[in-house]
Amino acid sequence: MTPEDRFPGPEQPDSGPRHHPDLDVLPYGSYFEPAEPTGYTDGYSETYSAYGGARYLEQHWPSAPQQSAPHHEEQHRPLFQDQAFQEPGFQEAGFHEPGFQDPSYQAQVPHEPTLHDRAAQPAPPREDPPTIELGPPLTEDGLPYSTPYPAPDPSEPPGPLYVVGDVHGYLDELVAELRHQGLIDADGHWSAGRSRIWFLGDFTDRGPDGIGVIDLVMQLAAEAAAAGGYCRALMGNHELLFLGAHRYGDEPVQSTAGTASFLAAWRLNGGQQHDLDRLESHHISWLSRLPAMALEDDHLLLHSDTTAYLEYGESIAEVNDAVHDLLADEGADEWWDAFRRFTKRFAFRGNAGPTAVHELLDAYGGRHVVHGHSPIPYLTGAAHADDGAPPHIPGPYVYADDLAVAMDGGVTMEGRLLIARLPVN
Repeated sequence: MTPEDRFPGPEQPDSGPRHHPDLDVLPYGSYFEPAEPTGYTDGYSETYSAYGGARYLEQHWPSAPQQSAPHHEEQHRPLFQDQAFQEPGFQEAGFHEPGFQDPSYQAQVPHEPTLHDRAAQPAPPREDPPTIELGPPLTEDGLPYSTPYPAPDPSEPPGPLYVVGDVHGYLDELVAELRHQGLIDADGHWSAGRSRIWFLGDFTDRGPDGIGVIDLVMQLAAEAAAAGGYCRALMGNHELLFLGAHRYGDEPVQSTAGTASFLAAWRLNGGQQHDLDRLESHHISWLSRLPAMALEDDHLLLHSDTTAYLEYGESIAEVNDAVHDLLADEGADEWWDAFRRFTKRFAFRGNAGPTAVHELLDAYGGRHVVHGHSPIPYLTGAAHADDGAPPHIPGPYVYADDLAVAMDGGVTMEGRLLIARLPVN
């Protein structure tokens, strides 16, 4: 179980296979540890070792557990205590659907406050950058950002495909890992040519600079397009929550725990007031247009490890259109229902996990599901080390009979912000 995205109440009956996993037993799976970046070549040197029922594909990554920028202690306090795992609905559902608690529920499930509430430095005035559809942003001279490579030839094959796990406002860690992978240069600009990158959602909340993360992704989207590659992103449940907090604020919505509000839920789930204060119209427009799912190179890309996508359409286009229509036209209760559905997790765990994955692949195509949302330490059961040490995340976690790849490295819990090139094995 995970303390993220707290939301009390039982799972809805159509949320996927009704499996009752033993959460103290590691599911079979694999950690994939990527090689040191060497351009676009593939020379993997694999060894195997046991890890509590999982195996590693250990390659040339340095032996130190953390490769991203240093984590500041005050940014990584545990968000919740283990008591959070006793929420109602867990036994009935077979796994816990975390989410919001209204004040009347606080006494039943104590929780530790979210990340520090320090005031953010005011952002300097800037012009609104364009959305992806408007092309690359312009410099002061009125010219597109310069690139260190020639204009792409349309006949060239597409570049390598990368995915980025949940960022949750940790801008410094994101920049460090993009730089480590050779995807941006020392100045933070796209340097990956025709490479393709998909962010799997959850840009904001818990970390110190969610708006900075969104600004960077929007910038890279424009620069990548100019270079013949692309940088795209999926909508996560925290995008729904963030937009809902902005649009509906304290307006009551009906939840299984009683009357709640988007703003209260957002704050409880790590919402940072300085992100909301800095949210501008171009951010809202960009976030509202993000797709819920995509298919790339036989990889079905999702944010959440849930079968709830099946409730929104029989094709990828139908699902994305349904989510966009909901955000454009529906009211607070419909938004809340969508947030609740996409907050579900763990559908691919345990014996019934491969069946749930196949449901999605059969409907939407692809050979593997790649997702974020559920931190790998909670998927593997490694989140509660006896010695209190932070979890060691060597790379993406491959499980459900090698059909699912988890990409949330648990950056909010002193894990790691993951970026991986697909396929991972």
